[in-house]
Amino acid sequence: MKLKKTPFLLFSFSVLIIFACENKKEISIPVKNNNGTIATLETIKNEESIVGIYQGDECGISVEIAKASNGYSYVLKTNNRKLTGKATFSTNESGEKYLVLEGIEWDEYEGDISHQDETDTISDPKKINKELEIPIGIGFAYKKDTLTLQNYGNAMNYYTKLGECDAKYIELVKK
Repeated sequence: MKLKKTPFLLFSFSVLIIFACENKKEISIPVKNNNGTIATLETIKNEESIVGIYQGDECGISVEIAKASNGYSYVLKTNNRKLTGKATFSTNESGEKYLVLEGIEWDEYEGDISHQDETDTISDPKKINKELEIPIGIGFAYKKDTLTLQNYGNAMNYYTKLGECDAKYIELVKK
C-alpha cells in the first residue's frame, strides 16, 4: 500500500515545484546594513541606480556617486570646496531611502536651543563654555533620482550643514 501512495506524492511534489518555479515573485527580506539600518534585498539590488552625477540649480553644488570596491564613494563639489569620501545608501523601516556622505563636518551646530534662556548663560558660566560636538556626515533623502537635503534648521534646532548655500532645502537631480 505504501508503494501506491509514493507515486502520487512524487507527482504532487513535482507539480508543486513546477508551479512554484513558474510563479516566481520577488520577496523583500530584511537585511541589516553596516550602519545598523534595515534594508531589503530589493533595495540592495536597486542601489546600482544611485550611481551618477547629481546637480542642483542653486548654489553650484554637485555630488558624484561611484561604485567602489567596498561600497560607494562620493565627490561633493561646491563653489568653495571639493570633498571626497565614502557614501552609504540605506533604507529605513518605513521604506524611505537615504544617502549619507560620510566624513563631512556640519558648518554650524547649536543643537536644541528651544529651552535656552538668556539669563541661564549669564547666571551659570559653565553653560557659556559648553561646547556641542558638531555632527559629521550629511544625509540626503533619495527618491526617483533626486537627492534632497535640509540644509539648515530653525529657531528651535539651529544648524547649517553646507554654509556656502543659503537655501533651506537643496535638491540635486541625477544628470
